[in-house]
Amino acid sequence: MIRNYLKIAFRNLWRHKGFSFINILGLAVGMTAFFLIFLYVSMELSYDNFHKKADRIYRIISDIKTPTEVLKASGPSWAVPPHLKLDFPEIESFVRISNASLLVRKDNIKFQEDNSLFADSAFFQVFDFKLIKGDGRTALSNQLSIVLTETAARKYFGNSDPLGQTLQLTGDAHPAKVTGVMKDIPENSQIKADMLVSMSTLTENFNRGLDDQWGNYGASAYILLKPGTDAKALERKFPAFMERRNGKEARENKMSATLFLEPLPDVYLRSTRNGSKTGNITNVYIFSIIGVFILLIACINFINLSTARSVERAKEVGIRKVVGAAKTQLSRQFIGESLIVCLIAFVISVLLSAIMRPLFNQLAGKTVSEGIFGSGSQLLILFLCSIVMGLLAGIYPALVLASFRPVSVLKGRFASGTKGILLRKGLVVAQFTISITLIIATLVVYNQMDFMRNRDLGFSKDQIMVINTNSDPARTTFKESISGLAGIKSTALSSSVPGGGNPGAYSEIENTKGEMQVANLDLYFVDFDYIPQFKIKMVAGRPFSKEFGTDTTKAMVLNEAAVRMFGYSSPQQAIGKRFRQWGREGTIIGVMKDFHYRSLQREIKPLSMRIEPNGCELISVKVSPANLPSTIAAIEKKWNAMIPGRPFSYYFLDEFFDRQYRSEEQFGKLFLNFAILAIFISCLGLLGLASYSTIQRTREIGIRKVLGANVSAIIRLLSIDFLRLVVMAFVISSPLAWLLMHQWLKDFAYKIDISWVVFAVAGSSAVLIALATISFQALKAAIANPVKSLRTE
Repeated sequence: MIRNYLKIAFRNLWRHKGFSFINILGLAVGMTAFFLIFLYVSMELSYDNFHKKADRIYRIISDIKTPTEVLKASGPSWAVPPHLKLDFPEIESFVRISNASLLVRKDNIKFQEDNSLFADSAFFQVFDFKLIKGDGRTALSNQLSIVLTETAARKYFGNSDPLGQTLQLTGDAHPAKVTGVMKDIPENSQIKADMLVSMSTLTENFNRGLDDQWGNYGASAYILLKPGTDAKALERKFPAFMERRNGKEARENKMSATLFLEPLPDVYLRSTRNGSKTGNITNVYIFSIIGVFILLIACINFINLSTARSVERAKEVGIRKVVGAAKTQLSRQFIGESLIVCLIAFVISVLLSAIMRPLFNQLAGKTVSEGIFGSGSQLLILFLCSIVMGLLAGIYPALVLASFRPVSVLKGRFASGTKGILLRKGLVVAQFTISITLIIATLVVYNQMDFMRNRDLGFSKDQIMVINTNSDPARTTFKESISGLAGIKSTALSSSVPGGGNPGAYSEIENTKGEMQVANLDLYFVDFDYIPQFKIKMVAGRPFSKEFGTDTTKAMVLNEAAVRMFGYSSPQQAIGKRFRQWGREGTIIGVMKDFHYRSLQREIKPLSMRIEPNGCELISVKVSPANLPSTIAAIEKKWNAMIPGRPFSYYFLDEFFDRQYRSEEQFGKLFLNFAILAIFISCLGLLGLASYSTIQRTREIGIRKVLGANVSAIIRLLSIDFLRLVVMAFVISSPLAWLLMHQWLKDFAYKIDISWVVFAVAGSSAVLIALATISFQALKAAIANPVKSLRTE
């Protein structure tokens, strides 16, 4: 019996090669897209789940309240974690993690390790990063202890054993001992590092006293709770803890912190705070929906083409029923055929997924999967999905075909029912509704990206090369020495550049009432050349000038956002007002026009600038585009002569600034590719239906041509019904797409308005694509000789 079912199934597939090809190709492409999205979503949801104690690990975050605002910090002050451990027995361990950029040397090998972390001694007790060599309990206990990843260990020591060997840290060549080697940190970890340095190196050597600083924020902090501890109950005890430990100082400084606990599994995808690496749960939901929709489109194709061919198989069903076949047997046969098609598509989709995996990893910006699939369980899940899809897609066509009445069929009185036609039209509308929604969404994403790339940022970022001196003592002399090189227009020193990080400084600024108002201001340390080089406009007062001796110690420049925060109605009113900031006092000498020193996803925050040569480590070099390689070579030659102990490295500011939008660009590229796949699968189904409709109406077309209908009339006749369905889909998809993308744009502080042009382009594109898909079949039927179609009449 089963053998006969298989024989009939393969015979039908071979007899109708065109329809079989469309069915299998549509399902295979749909499955491939679904499989790749499944891998992406699985990877995003897997972040930090390899830590065995993840359910007991929490990140400490803070709301810092000042008289003017509430700052959402991704960590507590330095003093909080060790004192929490002292005061609360519910806490088993704590780990602080601080990003570091360290000069590391071994003999003639030297690297600026930008991806380094200072970490507390309990790092390997809290987290499950695999230590290959060394003892996790003591590896980070002592000052100047280093744990390397396998890759970093090979970089410095080759194949020799690094354990117990010495590396030199920073320009002062502090001797640090390698106490451990760990496996490279996996992709699905939001904590990333090539090298760990003991926290005591920072708190007891490089920056003594950090453990007792309650107003200094700069590290992420995690606590491991003892089994059975209620995190919410512990969190409710934090206000009393902060009052007991820091209440008096907080009131004096008019700056208080409220602590919260964030579960480790939520840090990567669901946190609203900054982190070393963050994802976006909304994007995960969006891609999950897209994956299901693409698979749904492929299933709709299968159902449509199967039911459309019901007339052809009606006689087969009638004969088999006459000779004794039961309805259940026929249903099993047709569902079996559906499963065979799905399994063939599954095998093809696995091969396509393997071929597309490297490209998909590139589009996603991460290694989503090392092999075809990360594990056998994933492949099994997807195999079961294909079986379920085959069953679901095959049930309706099987029931339709198995329910034919043999008497009507064999007498030739069978015709496709109105319900079946309406269902097929409804499914086509559903397909194109999804496809047009994806087209609109893709256009909105790309328009927003174009807006962010081309918006006037309020400063010049073109042809600026940034060199990080890491505060080398020779940086000022080096800057002056390269200023006269050919191809260099200007140079400037600073602590930060737009698109990079900067500290927030406890500040007091005189407000409109003459009171010294406390606020946390973003702070740039700069030199006299910084504002002119970046072409930052002044709206009141003046920039820093060497002509005023007090500018080096007693002058500050604010942006417009800061002026507004302190209550001034015009920038001019802020000129001459007093300030106190990090041990310096003076007056405000100028107000800058607001410029986007961070991503356009964020509103422009209050910013202050001060002259502070000791705080500047970045040299911004304005270069001429002509002979750029020779200019860079000349700069490097000067560097090697003046700062030989450090590796020479640089980046261009425009590329660096645009990296902030990398995740959005990757999102847009993925969206575009999946939208194209959705349209492709929809058009495959439309092509199949148009082809079948043309075959069904062959005699009608012949009669119309005999009666005088021309080619254009025939094409219009065959196309108009399908185009009506596409237009209907456009009407449904437009408000749906607007609502979805309006919600997506809320994440951006500066965004586009969704123009009617987007909908016009999407709608006309869908109509043109649909017309191009069905026009070939329509034209073929229109120019056919009517004699051939009417010969048997």
